[in-house]
Amino acid sequence: MKRIKIILGIIIAIAVIFLSTGLIFKETKYTTQVSINKPIEEVFSMFNNSEKIGNWIPELKSIEAIDEKPGKTGSTYKMVVTSRDGQEITLQEKVMAYVPNEKVTLYFDAGNMLKTDDYTFSFENGVTTITNNSICKSNSYLLSCTFPYFKSVLKGQDQGYLNNFKSFIESGKN
Repeated sequence: MKRIKIILGIIIAIAVIFLSTGLIFKETKYTTQVSINKPIEEVFSMFNNSEKIGNWIPELKSIEAIDEKPGKTGSTYKMVVTSRDGQEITLQEKVMAYVPNEKVTLYFDAGNMLKTDDYTFSFENGVTTITNNSICKSNSYLLSCTFPYFKSVLKGQDQGYLNNFKSFIESGKN
């Protein structure tokens, strides 16, 4: 009986810690960055070319414009990606800010996962640097409790995409 109480106590403690995570951390933030040996105009143009995105985001199955606005800000797109287990996930991307050769801010709505990617572009000594400040949150309380525990996975995936982009644009096969 004593063992059952101890095990039950441990399970309750873990559940309380997990559920309190959502109260403490309302959103998960992280930064990724890559430096590319190309001019900023070329990098920015290629990065925002929707026909080329599949070259560095291998999970992307399709992207289509829902509502394209002049100047890009406010434009929305439907994206279909394939998850690791082969399921198709549909998400909506909205361009929140678009300043040529300086920044692009994208907001993704994938049901319960809401993500903002704020990309800034800078150029110095022949090298363009892309810095991405990401914020993940959720409408679902339970899902929001998990994000802090998966921060390194989310960050690793975004860093991988930036590294893939660097390889793609520097290869000259664009």
